[in-house]
Amino acid sequence: MIQFLLNRELRSEHALDPNLTVLEYLREHLKKPGTKEGCASGDCGACTVVVAELDGERLRYRSLNSCLTFVSSLHGKQLISVEDLKHKGQLHSVQQAMVDCHGSQCGFCTPGFVMSLFALQKNTDQPDSHKAHEALAGNLCRCTGYRPILAAAEQACCQQAPDQFDAAEAETIARLKAIAPTETGELNSGDKCCLVPLTVADLADLYGSHPEARLLAGGTDLALEVTQFHRTLPVMIYVGNVAEMKRIEHFDDRLEIGAATPLTDCYEALSDEYPDFGELLHRFASLQIRNQGTLGGNIGNASPIGDSPPLLIALGAQVVLRKGNDTRTLALDDYFIDYRITARQESEFIEKIIVPRAQAGRSFRAYKVSKRLDDDISAVCAAFNLRLEDGVVTDVRAAFGGMAATPKRARACEAALLGKVFNHATLEAACAALAEDFTPLSDFRASKEYRLLTAQNLLRKYFIEQHSPYIETRVTAYV
Repeated sequence: MIQFLLNRELRSEHALDPNLTVLEYLREHLKKPGTKEGCASGDCGACTVVVAELDGERLRYRSLNSCLTFVSSLHGKQLISVEDLKHKGQLHSVQQAMVDCHGSQCGFCTPGFVMSLFALQKNTDQPDSHKAHEALAGNLCRCTGYRPILAAAEQACCQQAPDQFDAAEAETIARLKAIAPTETGELNSGDKCCLVPLTVADLADLYGSHPEARLLAGGTDLALEVTQFHRTLPVMIYVGNVAEMKRIEHFDDRLEIGAATPLTDCYEALSDEYPDFGELLHRFASLQIRNQGTLGGNIGNASPIGDSPPLLIALGAQVVLRKGNDTRTLALDDYFIDYRITARQESEFIEKIIVPRAQAGRSFRAYKVSKRLDDDISAVCAAFNLRLEDGVVTDVRAAFGGMAATPKRARACEAALLGKVFNHATLEAACAALAEDFTPLSDFRASKEYRLLTAQNLLRKYFIEQHSPYIETRVTAYV
């Protein structure tokens, strides 16, 4: 059984199909049609809901794409949909702002915008145009009503007043504590099940007993198998309630990031060490996706165009893999074998990611090229990590995504740089060597010729920045 609050109503579910998304649960089971389906792939934001969860003695509100969220992930949390905002006949202040600023046109996308604004209001003490753009970047308005919607965001944050959720906060916290999971939860429809362990040890045991199970973290990739490809997932194990895998620990020489840590929570730790990593995370899909998607999931799905693996490979990151009670540590560039094939063994899972801390004398830069600045997949992603001593390259790691079947180091390029003076001649030799490292494919995002030339130009861009450090042209490159 799983338990959660539907606004203020306690829901206990056991026999639901674990392939059921929150979107379907709201619309089909609860007859709450306010939440809309626009794309069923997390691209449009029409299905946005807000989930509140305990953060110490406070509530933390996160906007999520309900089309990519399985009901099992609600265990121990509070679900808030657009129907819950109106209170005692009065519109919520974010709804009123949309009315006052004429932010709703056809109205189909409006519930999603309202819920993103609600989360923004709950997480913002004062108006900030950057935060407003970030909060709304995952919501598409096909009537092109962005100016009034941004005006509504400003009004909602400037004129916010205590609402029914603030008034009930203490009660909500108490109720969430009362239903906090104490043992493995389960959704079981007879032929399908989802298990929800609470500890790494329980996860290891369950995965050992169910090696055929699919691990579910944020679900932003896995859920597409259900919503887009109409497949059935007979057995899932949800890892989002394993607290040990959501920690970020700081050591003198490294960060250890639990594999189930949402990307939103990774931002501060990674951006403090590597500003370019933080900039890239701002462009990693939408805020709704970053609130769900995890660093371990972005590695584990082994996509050749995942944004974080090239950066982590360039930094020399490692993954800690666990099977039963045994663990092993593997360099991330050794984890990827071939397209969607990894070194992970049966019943083995990523427990944590180890990222070296920034070192004096090293220069790390990352670049993402995509057709849109926000909320888009890379055509090419590049990361460079060099140590220069008296102008000579004494250590180098260069990694790319979108250039091969896996995220991959550019070994020939590195060899052309190592031990050489970092000048134009060395640069051009390294650019030429990239043609030895990669034979990229053509697809609808880019041709193979474009990809190779872009990879070479990103290395040239890095060279320019090393010789002109005041040029601010880093991770913002896009087609």
